[in-house]
Amino acid sequence: MTITSAKQINLTKIQLPELTELKRVPLTDETLAARREKVLNLMKTKQLDSLVIYSDLEHGGNFEYLTGFVPRFEEALLVLHQDGRGFLLLGNENLNKADKARLSAKAIHVPHFSLPNQPMTDDKPLTEYLVEAELKENTRVGLVGWKLFTSNHADNQSLFEVPYYLVAALKNVVGEDNLSNETGLFIDSSQAGARTQNNANEIAHYAFGAQLAGQGIFSAIKNLQLGVSEFEIGRQLNQLGQSNSVVTIAAFGERFKKANLYPTEKKLMLGETISLTVGYKGGLSSRAGYGVNEASELPEGQQDYLEKLAKPYFATVVTWLENLQVGQTGAEVYQLIEEALPKATYHWHLNPGHLVADEEWLSSPIYPNSKEILTSGMLLQLDIIPSMAGYAGASCESTLCLADEKLQNELKASYPILWQAIQTRRAFLKDVLGIQISPQLLPLSDTVALYSPFMLQADQVLTKKM
Repeated sequence: MTITSAKQINLTKIQLPELTELKRVPLTDETLAARREKVLNLMKTKQLDSLVIYSDLEHGGNFEYLTGFVPRFEEALLVLHQDGRGFLLLGNENLNKADKARLSAKAIHVPHFSLPNQPMTDDKPLTEYLVEAELKENTRVGLVGWKLFTSNHADNQSLFEVPYYLVAALKNVVGEDNLSNETGLFIDSSQAGARTQNNANEIAHYAFGAQLAGQGIFSAIKNLQLGVSEFEIGRQLNQLGQSNSVVTIAAFGERFKKANLYPTEKKLMLGETISLTVGYKGGLSSRAGYGVNEASELPEGQQDYLEKLAKPYFATVVTWLENLQVGQTGAEVYQLIEEALPKATYHWHLNPGHLVADEEWLSSPIYPNSKEILTSGMLLQLDIIPSMAGYAGASCESTLCLADEKLQNELKASYPILWQAIQTRRAFLKDVLGIQISPQLLPLSDTVALYSPFMLQADQVLTKKM
């Protein structure tokens, strides 16, 4: 593996790319059927009689993976038995979604899942609804929430992130010793979790969100100017009325002042730090830098920002893009980033890359001593977050897909518009930015590695010397 150095990075004026066609691709019935079979096969492998899959709006990805929807502002359960029978336990305002679900399941009305003070007509003890869903004593039941516990000091399968009232009722019905946390069956790449690898249809589906996030970032940066408000930039970030996977960030200067997370009426002043983030199902894009045109406009004591932080960071982004491939271990990638951007100096502390799906962060195979293998079909977020006291951050997050030759051929045959967009992006990375992206990495956004640290000059970006 080859490490790019900061000395190989230049600030270069370029012609910005033309945005490629944005095309929404629905998930097919065949994909949903394959998802169900994957989960059922994993249940058999783990000798689970039943799964109970929890959902609310914030934590609905595993539920949506099989049903095709999230319960918006309510809670819900999907009970799936090893023989394929399914039950949807839904509140007052989601009961009408049962016949729209992407798998066959019997609806059970559970008013407990509804909003506060809504009608509790004909309610009964929660245990009775679970029995109606054919959960039984002395059967092995996996409870699926959203968190993959990886504590070194606890029995992770006996930790439950689902609301206590549901855990208590389940233990009452099936027995405490028969209930285990099986979220990993969906999101743990170390055990080939069902959601950690995607087929061509899923990649094309999620590419819509990744590209949408990239277009939002592109539009926001092009509209940055002194006096513009966070409100106005936030409007550029949020696109087409789609639901965000994270809180949208358009922040000038000090962030989180008085605990506020959201864009305000604050107007951009010269020399202020800028943070921009937007995410949708399938991907997130983020940028951070300064509201300046050139280094001389940076705050006193920070005029070496480019050499001190931005260039070493971007060199590491290039290193990540040029080296990732199918078959690597997570530990190899982690060590590569440690060598390129030593943690002791640049103070990054999260995983330098993670999996993406309907959630912005699904899980990550990239961590110290990880034996997990990077596999074809993984959606990966390029996510390295350095921090140096006295300087603004540096961020150039985007989403890519790891795909072997077989999967690439399937994408080319089934989704020619997406495939052509990927080739256009590859050419831009190589011919304009000087980045020889790994042949097995597919950029899912037009703005992968497009980074202008002096953010009032959108067309002055960091490039690798050719």
